[in-house]
Amino acid sequence: MRAYLLVIVVAAAVTYLTTPLVRRIAQRVGAVTPLRDRDVHTVPIPRLGGLAMLFGMVAALVVASRIPFLSRVFDTDPGPLWVLVGAAVVVAVGVADDIVQLDAVTKLAGQVLAAGIMGWQGVSLLQLPIGGVTLLSGRTMMIITILVVLVSVNAVNFVDGLDGLAAGIVGIGAIAFFGYSYTLQRGSVPDDFSSLATLIAAITVGVCLGFLPHNFHPARIFMGDSGSMLLGLLMASSTIAATSTVDPETVENEQIAPAFFPLLLPIAVLLVPFMDMVLAVVRRTRAGKAFWHPDKKHLHHRLLQIGHSHRVAVLVMYSWAAFLSFGAATSAFLPLPQALAVAFAAGCLVLALTFLPLYWRRKRPQVEDVAVPAADAPDRPAPARSETSRT
Repeated sequence: MRAYLLVIVVAAAVTYLTTPLVRRIAQRVGAVTPLRDRDVHTVPIPRLGGLAMLFGMVAALVVASRIPFLSRVFDTDPGPLWVLVGAAVVVAVGVADDIVQLDAVTKLAGQVLAAGIMGWQGVSLLQLPIGGVTLLSGRTMMIITILVVLVSVNAVNFVDGLDGLAAGIVGIGAIAFFGYSYTLQRGSVPDDFSSLATLIAAITVGVCLGFLPHNFHPARIFMGDSGSMLLGLLMASSTIAATSTVDPETVENEQIAPAFFPLLLPIAVLLVPFMDMVLAVVRRTRAGKAFWHPDKKHLHHRLLQIGHSHRVAVLVMYSWAAFLSFGAATSAFLPLPQALAVAFAAGCLVLALTFLPLYWRRKRPQVEDVAVPAADAPDRPAPARSETSRT
């Protein structure tokens, strides 16, 4: 565990320290988000935050390769190198988009290229724990791998609409996935429980933690497409790596939960942004628009419209992400009655966090109006300002 904690700290520290430098670079090259109808910020904000996250990822991988416990992952698996190559590709595409605004087809081509490179070099789904262990042709598994990466990348991109929202949701999900992957790997391989899935999840946690202080409301920098695509690719990579290590005996012995959770947990982690993406596609298609055409009707926009403040809306989305991701992770190891009880209690807490702020916000002005009626307030002359009272 200490090795993974060191990786998290390194990724967070390097991301945090390089973000101000990246912010200045963004201002110089013109990578600044203008004011648009669908945005909620009121001043132009620099973007390009994904570049700082990539720096944090590189530093974390270099440190991990020097730690004896984690160096085994690099010695036996080429995955870390090719995940980094895929990350560099999507960040390069994202940086270009942050500066010159690429069209949707070009961005999609870059995402496919990154996923294809990783899949071709071994970071690919090898089996599916469905109906036992399902083995498909290499070409079919490559296509499924690319689709997994595309869905994850674009789900994170769609939810990136409020200060700190995408980084927080992905960070929460990565913590849950890290805990699940670490616990499962340690239980199944006591002698060597280092794994690529756990390492990538730890790096994802670190870069999110390092970027959030600069990105939480009021944000000083946005992650841009370079950051959202990077986080989506990292989540997909850890999912693919975890799914590929499913032990066939786990399924044969009818221990279905551990076998299925490498697939189900990432779905739970990204369920909020995935639902937002699906609703956006349906909404825009029904309106006769291209599904990538932006609007101001995402879930986070609706939370603002019903009365939540910017920060509270983000925290509400955090609570739902935590409920889904940690609920899925803990249910893999708890008996069903306990898992349901924990899920019910957590669901009630999340509902309270969602709706109680609205109740108190609506009650507060009424109390203030009763306490100090404007019509009955006596007219009092304003005190004269003394020249000697200025400091």
